[in-house]
Amino acid sequence: MKPDISQIESAALSLSVSDRANLARRLIDSLDVEVSVEREWVNEIARRVEELESGQVPPVPGEEVLEQARRFLE
Repeated sequence: MKPDISQIESAALSLSVSDRANLARRLIDSLDVEVSVEREWVNEIARRVEELESGQVPPVPGEEVLEQARRFLE
C-alpha cells in the first residue's frame, strides 16, 4: 500500500531546513530528466543552509543585503 502523499508532505515539512534541502536534492536526483542546473542550485542552497545553521557564516538581514546591492550598482 502506497503512503498518502499528504502524510509524506506533512512529514517532510516538519524536517529542519537543512534536512528539507537534502531531501529536495535527493528527490530531484531521482527524476529521469536532465536537471543538472537545478541539482547544482539545490546543492548550493543546502550548502548555504548548513553554513548558516552551523554558525559558520552569520546571517545578513535582507535590508542590509539590498542596501549593499544598491550601493554596488550605483
